[in-house]
Amino acid sequence: MRLRGYDYASQGAYFVTICTYRRTCLFGEIIDEKMQLNQFGQIAEDCWQQIPKHFSNVDLDEFIVMPNHLHGIIIIEYSVTQKQPGTTERFGNMMQPGALSTIVRSFKSATTRQINILRAGPKSPVWQRNYYDHIIRNAISYGRIKYYIRHNPLSWQVDQLHPNNPSKW
Repeated sequence: MRLRGYDYASQGAYFVTICTYRRTCLFGEIIDEKMQLNQFGQIAEDCWQQIPKHFSNVDLDEFIVMPNHLHGIIIIEYSVTQKQPGTTERFGNMMQPGALSTIVRSFKSATTRQINILRAGPKSPVWQRNYYDHIIRNAISYGRIKYYIRHNPLSWQVDQLHPNNPSKW
């Protein structure tokens, strides 16, 4: 899923999609083409908005918590580490401070911990393993992705992540 050899701790904008475990609609529902967050969805949104407080090199742009996934744009403003030549961050390897995988892993951990306190299930999974990412390379792509995120609730019934629709994921 990751671009081989790319430094995901480097400055740039990244579009991420993070899905709930088994695509369970855990965060609320779409009513009248608007996302209505439940208590768990509010936790996910709050944790997402807290990311820049935990990662000083990160800013956030457009995002949305959907019933069973989250879309968001993470902007890494600057690299916080000096990497050794030839090393890359890959999911499952040692955490690299400020890297996209570290940011996502920390977000998923925080939301899981808080949600599981409320549902009294300390080992219950909230998220699927891994996540989808896309490196945003230009302003046109950035604009399309922002539009997609903002309007995602409007297309929920035909969304590939809707639990009633076949998905390539």
